[in-house]
Amino acid sequence: MRSLQGQLLVASPDLLDPNFRQTVVLIVRHTEDDGALGLVLNRPTRTSIKELWERLGESECKSDAQLSLGGPCEGPLMALHAERGPDDIEVTTGVFFSSDSERLTQLLSQPQEVARFFFGYAGWGPGQIEMELEEGAWSTGPAGPKHVFATDQELWQRTITEAAGWEVLSALNIRDVPPNPSVN
Repeated sequence: MRSLQGQLLVASPDLLDPNFRQTVVLIVRHTEDDGALGLVLNRPTRTSIKELWERLGESECKSDAQLSLGGPCEGPLMALHAERGPDDIEVTTGVFFSSDSERLTQLLSQPQEVARFFFGYAGWGPGQIEMELEEGAWSTGPAGPKHVFATDQELWQRTITEAAGWEVLSALNIRDVPPNPSVN
């Protein structure tokens, strides 16, 4: 089994499940024994993290970030951010994950921090995500800060176009393409 941690799952246009229709999911953790945990990147709510924190937190919140629905499974408040902390998980280069309450408080106290906050998550049991991939429900490709910290509503449209390119590169067994191939 190849771990999908740090990869994007891009919903197929044929995927009609309302929880995942036209979604882009970042896989945060993926192991053979535990399955996968991901966060939907393009399901913003109408609530800011500041509004939520005023009801739940004891410290001041300086972030005006939009709160996102990370998926249909209940879970703690979680963050993807750009600055490594001691207990953070590096999901992919330049993207870190935390659900630790002290770390979240620290992130919320920094108005300039590049961070996204999520409640809920997407979860798959062992072997489930592999089966969905075989069925064609998802395309996969590398995630980067440009995907994770995007705030536009067109993320799925942009990423589904990228996914077509990923599939061609995979079929041709091309692993690395420079940002500007003309400099080769």
